[in-house]
Amino acid sequence: MCTVVIDVAADGVRLLAVRDEDPQRAWDDLGGWWPGAYPGVVGVHDRRAGGAWLAYDPNERRLAVLLNRADVQDLPEERMLSRGSLALESASGRSPAVGQPLPMHGFNLLEVDEAGARVLSWDGVLLRETAVPHGVHMIAHDELDDPRTARIGAWLPRFAASRPEDDGWAARWIDLLAESGSLPPEDDRAIIRDNHAHGYPTMSLLFCVAEVSPAGVQARSHVLPTPGEWG
Repeated sequence: MCTVVIDVAADGVRLLAVRDEDPQRAWDDLGGWWPGAYPGVVGVHDRRAGGAWLAYDPNERRLAVLLNRADVQDLPEERMLSRGSLALESASGRSPAVGQPLPMHGFNLLEVDEAGARVLSWDGVLLRETAVPHGVHMIAHDELDDPRTARIGAWLPRFAASRPEDDGWAARWIDLLAESGSLPPEDDRAIIRDNHAHGYPTMSLLFCVAEVSPAGVQARSHVLPTPGEWG
């Protein structure tokens, strides 16, 4: 149940992404973990399946973030492919074709380049594309800017009111993220989350801020000291 805040502007794209995952699932922070298969790609590495949650190619000015979503897929688990390759493939310039069926559980794949952003959504029936318009938006486990997602309804207006316009954008958005951390992590409006109360073993583990522009990709991450808690 990850969360991404994204601003699409004429001079590039900026985002704040929060990763929720089972803290017992081993992973590695931002690095070039795939020198053979994906040379030059940097990302947050999932050790179990070998994939990535967020990945980018600084030279090609492409970035992708993977978010889980519900699906109606009825394939047996042994025939399911890991979703972890999606962000890596996207950062390398290879995206799944819109309309094709996929032997994977549901996802939202946010794809960013210097010209803009889009979301590829798979619900087990149809892979479809949603362009991300100019301005500030949020996405989690449902649709872009979906008001049914409590944290989007609660925080999108605040992030939009603090739209990035200069080099201080990351600090302003992180301040808002810290403010959201005053909510109990099990509160459905929380961005920093403990999803056990909602029936999932995942907790917020880290956040990344990134900017994609004609000058390249800049990204940095911050690992939360305690999963599911801000400070």
